[in-house]
Amino acid sequence: MKKNNRTYLLLAVVIGIWGIIGFKIIKASNPYPKLVVQMTSNEIFEPKQVKKRDTFSIAANYRDPFLGTVHAPKKMRKTTSKVVKKQVPDKVISYTGFITDKASKQKVFFVTIEGQQQMMGLNDTFKDVKLIRGTKDKIKVRYNGKTQNIAIKQ
Repeated sequence: MKKNNRTYLLLAVVIGIWGIIGFKIIKASNPYPKLVVQMTSNEIFEPKQVKKRDTFSIAANYRDPFLGTVHAPKKMRKTTSKVVKKQVPDKVISYTGFITDKASKQKVFFVTIEGQQQMMGLNDTFKDVKLIRGTKDKIKVRYNGKTQNIAIKQ
């Protein structure tokens, strides 16, 4: 009977260990739901008013202890008024096409300047607009000292 008692005792210990392991696995997979407690309060949050800081500046107009001189503040110079350039409005210029004279191989460009269409050759001027260069895609004009490239209008 001694042998049977030991067997029963060992069997109880093994079942106890496996029971603890099984209990921990089940407890980890199904945790208890945590209760959320909401606290209500009748108090309203009111932030404190922020006071502006008082600023100051130090006027260092006292005698220099080493040189014995008094520091005089620098006088501010008044700036002179700048010359304002007159803004000249841009002219409305569009390029509509060109033709080529077969006999003289000279190109004539159709240029619309402020609503007036004009046929212009190279280095021609109309309303202070000078045609400098031109191709079938764009022309280059100069007016009021500005050079501008204008693409063909389709």
